[in-house]
Amino acid sequence: MEYQYDKMSPRAEEFINHKEILETMAYARENKSNREMVFSLLERAADCRGLSHREAAVLLECDIPEAEEAMKALARKIKQKLYGNRIVMFAPLYLSNYCVNGCTYCPYHHSNGHIRRKKLTQEEIRREVTALQDMGHKRLALEAGEDPVNNPLDYILESIRTIYGIHHKNGAIRRVNVNIAATSVDDYRKLKEAGIGTYILFQETYHKENYEKLHPTGPKHDYAYHTEAMDRAMEGGIDDVGIGVLFGLEMYRYDLIGLLMHAEHLEAYKGVGPHTISVPRVCPADGIDRADFANAVSDDIFEKIVALIRIAVPYTGMIISTRESRISRERVLQLGISQISGGSRTSVGGYVEEENADSNSAQFDISDTRSLDEVVDWLIGLGHVPSFCTACYREGRTGDRFMTLLKSGQIANCCHPNALITLKEYLIDYASAGTRSRGEALVRKELANIPNPKVRQKCAEYMEQMEAGRRDFRF
Repeated sequence: MEYQYDKMSPRAEEFINHKEILETMAYARENKSNREMVFSLLERAADCRGLSHREAAVLLECDIPEAEEAMKALARKIKQKLYGNRIVMFAPLYLSNYCVNGCTYCPYHHSNGHIRRKKLTQEEIRREVTALQDMGHKRLALEAGEDPVNNPLDYILESIRTIYGIHHKNGAIRRVNVNIAATSVDDYRKLKEAGIGTYILFQETYHKENYEKLHPTGPKHDYAYHTEAMDRAMEGGIDDVGIGVLFGLEMYRYDLIGLLMHAEHLEAYKGVGPHTISVPRVCPADGIDRADFANAVSDDIFEKIVALIRIAVPYTGMIISTRESRISRERVLQLGISQISGGSRTSVGGYVEEENADSNSAQFDISDTRSLDEVVDWLIGLGHVPSFCTACYREGRTGDRFMTLLKSGQIANCCHPNALITLKEYLIDYASAGTRSRGEALVRKELANIPNPKVRQKCAEYMEQMEAGRRDFRF
């Protein structure tokens, strides 16, 4: 059966249509040197309204050197206009690496007989979260393999309740995002009721035939069920969803087009696009060699991908993890990234075990191994504002309400002061002496950049109260 492209369709093979992607790739090749078209697209994209997947594909294929520089400059401009210099901080928390799927690129696959299998008890979760709170983290992304016996939804829900209930010294996890397997509308409703922030699910690749080869066994083999998961999540009441592909599993051109089509589908069909887009690349892990994947993405192409996502989907948050090195993360920060992890562990129980942890339980190798304090200090040195803010989630500014705030240009009077308040909180409670000194100087400088004088004054008052011992202020 030949499916027709329809971004309003609930069918995966219609809103991510193979024929449309191939035609888009051909169209991009035909127009890659069309200067008039390329520069007109860049001029139009400057209004922060985005580009279609076909338009973005032309820019991706473009071989005009000055146009590539113009793309990066535009991405930096859009990032600054919509998100400012804030960078939201988070950490992953791996609950369990038991998994029934056969994914060929992931060491959690069920036939891996030498990986150390582990599932955290609720007491172990308390210890992990306490360790994360002692670093200064306020936002977590829960990770777990797909295993209905070892990792049922009830276990995930119990773990979320445990996490929200832990208050250690001045620490508290204020937003729990969840990255677990595709599930039913009823299960998504339960996750919503548990108070999750963003539901995250990576597509890995949008190429259906290759997707099925990469997922030969297990529930994840079902391409349509997996690809349509975000529709079900939104039907279940989850406002914020996060999508992404694992660049290097398929041709990056194909997957970037599919990723943009998915964002277009959610915007058209559900009324709000993805809250976040992640851009992981295939990296080494237990039994996984990046050299086994012929479509690995170079650093230069990776930069271009990040810039084009920012231009094409200007409203979305963009996430880069510790899969990437410090140098790689620094190259893409200004091009569109708005969230990064810091001090991460990808092994189950890794925050408590740390140096004694058996790396054989990790999902992938970490490239940026710095502590959270080192990452915060690095960001401050680059002129970014590390943010531990969770205010929008806690104030109900999610989904289309957050997008309205973002598109209206009110970030500077809302998210920016919240970022400064939470950075101040981090500096007082967790920062090393050097980080605190440099951070305080940045806070004073950025406080003056809040446009609304009343908001600026209130922010300063909150900070004075924080010095006196009070915590958890927000706009």
